[in-house]
Amino acid sequence: MAPALRSPRDDPRVKIRTVEFVGSLVEAGGRAPLTLPQVAFSGRSNVGKSSLINCLVQRTEHRLAGVSARPGKTQQVNFYHVNHTFLIVDLPGLGYAKAPRPLRHRWWRLVLEFLSASPELRAVAHLVDARHGPGPEDRHLLDLLARRGVPLMLVVTKIDKLPRSRWAERVQVIAEALGMDPEQVLPFSARTGEGREELLDAIASILAAEGGDDR
Repeated sequence: MAPALRSPRDDPRVKIRTVEFVGSLVEAGGRAPLTLPQVAFSGRSNVGKSSLINCLVQRTEHRLAGVSARPGKTQQVNFYHVNHTFLIVDLPGLGYAKAPRPLRHRWWRLVLEFLSASPELRAVAHLVDARHGPGPEDRHLLDLLARRGVPLMLVVTKIDKLPRSRWAERVQVIAEALGMDPEQVLPFSARTGEGREELLDAIASILAAEGGDDR
């Protein structure tokens, strides 16, 4: 089961002080550049992973992760070193139909291998577009994480694209489609910052439980 997405507001244990890109994996079976706890971000192509990461680390003008209107921008596993204590891992987006089949297969294998085998993986934030909901790739990845027992944070992105009056309904529909409690689903907007503090709190709770507290 996913951890609660809200930890006590008087104990904000992750404050982003330093962040830097430290390397990539382009083939399955490679190793991370640093042996540190990892929090990975996954989702379909164009779900807003890079925008979310930039919002999370407060890099809006000088972006840390590349953002593009064209799906398939992230084509490797990218690692970002945060506060000298843990790694944010930006995984390739899945389901980009216009990419050649061999390339799509390589991305899928790269993601599955990483999520299945990385010994430092502590949690996964899996992103689903508020407007479109989950697809087969989303369900497959969540099943894999459940079998491995990796804590999951389900994040509904681009929530600002919908009227606020529809947010609860969309969260409910997406949660039910993936067999989750709506209370464990986080609405997020990289444009407005909605959900940023809650996501940082969830990451902090997981890292603290694993001995990676960064107060």
